[in-house]
Amino acid sequence: MTAPRTPRTVRRVLGRLSLPERTFVTDALRTETVGGVLLLLAAVAALIWANIPALQHGYETVGHFRLGPEVLGLNLSVTHWAADGLLAVFFFVAGIELKRELVAGDLRDPRAAVLPVVAALCGMAVPALVYTLTTLAGHGSTRGWAVPTATDIAFALAVLAVIGTSLPSALRAFLLTLAVVDDLFAILIIAVFFTARLNFAALGGAAAGLLVFWLLLRKGVRGWYVYLPLALVIWALMYNSGVHATIAGVAMGLMLRCTRREGESRSPGEHIEHLVRPLSAGLAVPLFALFSAGVPISGGALGEVFTRPETLGVVLGLVVGKTIGIFGGTWLTVRFTRASLSEELAWADVFAVASLAGIGFTVSLLIGELAFAGDTVVTDEVKASVLTGSLAAAVCATVLLKIRNAKYRRLCEEEERDEDLDGVPDVYEQDDPAYHLRMAEIHERKAAEHRRIAAERADAARHGLQEVPGGAGEEGDRPA
Repeated sequence: MTAPRTPRTVRRVLGRLSLPERTFVTDALRTETVGGVLLLLAAVAALIWANIPALQHGYETVGHFRLGPEVLGLNLSVTHWAADGLLAVFFFVAGIELKRELVAGDLRDPRAAVLPVVAALCGMAVPALVYTLTTLAGHGSTRGWAVPTATDIAFALAVLAVIGTSLPSALRAFLLTLAVVDDLFAILIIAVFFTARLNFAALGGAAAGLLVFWLLLRKGVRGWYVYLPLALVIWALMYNSGVHATIAGVAMGLMLRCTRREGESRSPGEHIEHLVRPLSAGLAVPLFALFSAGVPISGGALGEVFTRPETLGVVLGLVVGKTIGIFGGTWLTVRFTRASLSEELAWADVFAVASLAGIGFTVSLLIGELAFAGDTVVTDEVKASVLTGSLAAAVCATVLLKIRNAKYRRLCEEEERDEDLDGVPDVYEQDDPAYHLRMAEIHERKAAEHRRIAAERADAARHGLQEVPGGAGEEGDRPA
């Protein structure tokens, strides 16, 4: 006699989020969406500024204007300050997001973390492979293999805001987590592959500064006037070390505590992220876009995007590689683990989100500048290909999401419904007896009101029939 088989537990992926996670994701995405719209406007402004003949010279003059102390090695152009300085704020927020996901979010549970990690890795590996194969086939340079690997969450959410798609919170959270993991590996790529020389004295100074930063946090020292000057010193040392300066922002973000202690409504990391995220999404990233996205666009230049192997590789990597990589990684995870897709969603939804992740802008532009440093012509062409590929991915995602938009609206309405008006969506209270008692009381009041109205209408109808002259109701007669 064989022992009874243990029932196989099935874990739903992309299911409904817990209420605290949903609240955090909603707040984070709201800021990113506003920032994404500003990013979109900055990119459009840069293209207009760089392509109107009367304004083109001014754009180049402002971008190349240098400022900063020469003695500290920081006499940089405005464009350089935007890429190395302002983006450090963006990566600081990315570091906090990553830390929170690792200690308090979805990435804390290895089983839940498998899906976004595998999807993000495949979503970076496949675009790199597509780029490499395209450039090898066209006898081009493989230096830009990392350009199409990055996803720009702010730009993707800006597209969602523009097309008005009511994407369910689970899919939005999946997109956000994908972007966080994507940012982590983009940081590693920048640190490992785009560090040409090392100044060990400056690097040691930056490491010492980070140690002091960590010790102050451990001791509970507070005050922006302590941390801000220290952060600037760490950033300057990291810049002069030869390692990309944005790594300093990531390192400081990862050091913040993102778990809540007794009596705390927010952890220090969450509090600082709440304060700095608007600065990152609303100022730092749009200004970077303003001074990085301004490339000459003409019919001939757009034609070269599809004929030059490096630029064609970027476009195909973003549009085809990202979609296949993320969708394939998600499908493989579900296929070979004890997991199944949420009943509320279909694989078409995953494919649409995967195509939306093909919008690569901020980090892609940055990596493009690093990969082809010193070659202005190729750098501009790669920037144009990033814009073209991101636009193509946005159009594809818009079409796919619009097809399922009615389904998304129904899911969002269900997630937001709060009939008992207690501030908590009803879907999160189905196991609470008090909720059902409140709903019973609400329905009893409604039923009593309907019975009262029915009785009044019946009395009014009888009273009206009695007052009609001429024997209303008798055969052959008509009421007056």
